[in-house]
Amino acid sequence: MDHITLSESEWRKQLSPEAYHVLREAGTERAFTGRYNDNKADGIYHCGGCGLALFDSADKYDSGSGWPSFNQPIAAAHVTEHRDTSYGMIRIEACCARCDGHLGHVFPDGPPPTGLRYCMNSLSLDFRARDGGAPR
Repeated sequence: MDHITLSESEWRKQLSPEAYHVLREAGTERAFTGRYNDNKADGIYHCGGCGLALFDSADKYDSGSGWPSFNQPIAAAHVTEHRDTSYGMIRIEACCARCDGHLGHVFPDGPPPTGLRYCMNSLSLDFRARDGGAPR
């Protein structure tokens, strides 16, 4: 997979200020405010920065956390994981493998079969329905 590297000004031109804050500055949207938290449509969630396919709606579940949650990425090579010790916590940060955009965090409290919860920011994602329809 080719890696995408853009300058800060190029990212700012491409992304909304809110998406830039999440994807490029590791920000977080407030719980229960993201457009995909309650999305039930069938499709694929892509990186909001570069368009790489990240998560399948078949792996999405309601974690009650207020953020879209998935039990696994569409392909392990599409999401990188890094130790995050910001804010006095120890967490695992999830990033897009192609553009290094911050997606959210991974927690070990998800459902079977993986036991993982990929807790993602809606602002870091772009949903594309399989039938071409809009999110529901």
